[in-house]
Amino acid sequence: MRVRPLVAVSLALTLTVAGAQVSPDADIPLLHAESDFAVCLDPQVGSGFGPPGPVVPATPDEELTPEAREQRARRQAFRELMPAYLARLPEEVTEPMLMPVEGVRVAQVANTFSAPRSGGRSHQGQDIFAPRWTPIRSATTGIVLEVSDRFLGGRGVMILGPGWARYFYTHLEAYADDLREGMWVTPNTVIGFVGNDGNASTTPTHLHFAVYEFDRLTCRHRAFDPLPYIVDRSE
Repeated sequence: MRVRPLVAVSLALTLTVAGAQVSPDADIPLLHAESDFAVCLDPQVGSGFGPPGPVVPATPDEELTPEAREQRARRQAFRELMPAYLARLPEEVTEPMLMPVEGVRVAQVANTFSAPRSGGRSHQGQDIFAPRWTPIRSATTGIVLEVSDRFLGGRGVMILGPGWARYFYTHLEAYADDLREGMWVTPNTVIGFVGNDGNASTTPTHLHFAVYEFDRLTCRHRAFDPLPYIVDRSE
């Protein structure tokens, strides 16, 4: 089991479907020009990660650290391939959001969405408690957008799902061994294991599960309470 952050993926990002490597331009249709997703990816409109803002001169590559240069190149490659990635996802949410933590039922989850947190923050997700090393599965079909190690959440995974919603799983004990950015996942894919990494080190082990819906008007994502929409998995 992987317990360290993943190394940045190659610039030649690929999709993985049923174990096969598929280049994004191999029989994968691009988004229609009128698609909301395509509009948000237009550099004249937005990046897909928020509306356009003031132009800020980029730091020259030679002034960046090697790690920062690698990250810039990786994210630029990901952005260029994003239309092909998005074309594999339904533009509307058409599938249920399944319980991500193995062995837990929806009725066992106490609703903590919007509960107050330190620093004036509010809780932007649901905490699903389970023993350490309990498998975590993707709640939906999607593409691994980011594998990260953040100050608050510790080890985490961001998945882009149907309707371009973002699904964030954090406080992981470890990632799944084969997890990587650009990977295609299904609701059966194990992406990691329950832990209490990051700022949850003094709490019982749990998954922080957050979902952000895509706003087609602003090209931004907004957190909402996922609990009413989570469906128990069949045994």
